[in-house]
Amino acid sequence: MVDGTATIGASHRPLRDKVVDELRQRIIDGVYEPGDRLTEERLADDFGVSRNPVREAIRVLQGEGFLVAQPRRGAVVARLSEQDVVDLFDVRLSLEVLAAKLAAERAGTTGTAALDRLLVLARTARRGADLAALNTRFHAAICALSGNVLLAGIMESLHGRLQWVYRQSAEARAPHSLAEHERLATAIRAGDVKAAGDAARSHVLAARRSALALAGSGGRAR
Repeated sequence: MVDGTATIGASHRPLRDKVVDELRQRIIDGVYEPGDRLTEERLADDFGVSRNPVREAIRVLQGEGFLVAQPRRGAVVARLSEQDVVDLFDVRLSLEVLAAKLAAERAGTTGTAALDRLLVLARTARRGADLAALNTRFHAAICALSGNVLLAGIMESLHGRLQWVYRQSAEARAPHSLAEHERLATAIRAGDVKAAGDAARSHVLAARRSALALAGSGGRAR
């Protein structure tokens, strides 16, 4: 069993959903690393649950791209290929540029207070897990400010995978990412649609380069 881990069986949410969330988060946080083999027995022991919800959670995370099935051997944590990164960031680029432009049109100075609070937290965050979570919250806040519920929903479906990518190079990317976030927030606060779109594009392309370097190295950023 993973040290310091409490069982997750007590709460009103369906057990399968809790196992899915916990397993996804452990992959994002690097508790289970790319290439690790995860059997139903191992995960049931780690989480203090039976194999049935584990089996269902593995299926869900296979569908999300976090796990790769190995017949009769459980599953392994996926390794992101360069094509996976290209596909993910092609979608992210289109959505985040649009979200930034809409947020600049609609947010106003009071609406950007949430972005300012997240930037304050990011300036003092040190752990990779905290940085990755704040990065996700910042982009989710921009989607909320866009006022486009469909756009926010589509981006939410990508947040887990994007956080996984960012988490693997969080410490190296953090200073650059923070500066890019501040530029983006400034443009949105000013209501400058073009500057917001340009800032979002530059930010996503920089993150894409970092992610492609990571995928090309086959592991952690150096």
